[in-house]
Amino acid sequence: MLAILIILVVAMWRAGDAGDGDTAGGGVVAQQQPDYSYAERRETGDPFALGPVDAPVGLVVFSDYQCPFCAQWSRETLPVMKERAEAGELRIEWRDVNVYGPASKRAAMASYAAAEQGRFWEFHDALFDGGRTRSERDLSEAALVALAGQLGMDTERFAADMISPQAAEEIARNEELGIEHGASATPVFILGGSPMVGAQPVEVFLDAHETALETSGGG
Repeated sequence: MLAILIILVVAMWRAGDAGDGDTAGGGVVAQQQPDYSYAERRETGDPFALGPVDAPVGLVVFSDYQCPFCAQWSRETLPVMKERAEAGELRIEWRDVNVYGPASKRAAMASYAAAEQGRFWEFHDALFDGGRTRSERDLSEAALVALAGQLGMDTERFAADMISPQAAEEIARNEELGIEHGASATPVFILGGSPMVGAQPVEVFLDAHETALETSGGG
């Protein structure tokens, strides 16, 4: 259902860029969109989340470790959104989905192993170091374990957690959530219950967050 809505949002965005007079400042006219905030888990202690559980606005990120646009967004926009989370104004929930195949799944399961040691965000940043993706060779099981070692993690525990049933279950849960919400390509976001597609400029996310804050009464 969300996949259809995302296509409509993209079409409306392009229509706005064409200057048909129905938008202001090149934005998209607000339509009566469904609220997809139910995609937020708001689980206490979620190692893949930043910001208070009861933050006024939630941001769900569907990402793939071989996606160059995800890497770009993580470098350019994520740090700014983290500041909003640290200020208590935003809850960020990261959900790895595997659009590009086995290497992506290995990386996602490795990120689970890092989370088990409380190091998810550090490991995530290393996988997207410099706003770039790593090669498939650098996403091999051995390379991912070596990266964990470079970051000071317990590599024996990391290697075991990476191939554990629990890791497989968590990644399957994320994939199911991604499919349910139309994340057949990445990155896809749900900010304040509304879908956003692609690594759009920082200002687009900040404006959307401000709007969501006002709507929630948290602004």
